[in-house]
Amino acid sequence: MAEDIRPPVPPFTYETAMQKVRMAEDGWNSRDAVKVSGVYTENSRWRNRAEFVNGREEIVAFLKRKWAKELDYRLIKEVWAFGDNRIAVRFAYEWHDDSGYWFRSYGNENWEFDQTGRMAMRHASINDLPITEEERKFRWPLGRRPDDHPGLTELGL
Repeated sequence: MAEDIRPPVPPFTYETAMQKVRMAEDGWNSRDAVKVSGVYTENSRWRNRAEFVNGREEIVAFLKRKWAKELDYRLIKEVWAFGDNRIAVRFAYEWHDDSGYWFRSYGNENWEFDQTGRMAMRHASINDLPITEEERKFRWPLGRRPDDHPGLTELGL
């Protein structure tokens, strides 16, 4: 059914991989766990740091926990490589905890998509770097990163 398709779909070109990555960034910056979970297959499998997540219900629970802890979350993603039905991205996001300590989290993700354009597999490796409020680079209002805001490469990250 056409409503089950989540374009762009594999095989990816550079342009469609960039589009898919920006769509993912926008979704995660919305911090809407239910909306974000809809781009994954029903039985999507994740490895996020040392946690294993299976299926949309667990994805929603994971994201709600994440964004309850990682306050004022702002994310930038960038295409690293792509081919057929896979995309590799690098990313950084900034957030603070409930004590006001700021962090920049750096990572890499490997994504695999099914024929409908939904993500079936996500492997994420992430490291957290404590930063001061003054060291923050992601200062747009919560939500979608503005089109004129620099990406990771332009920010030297």
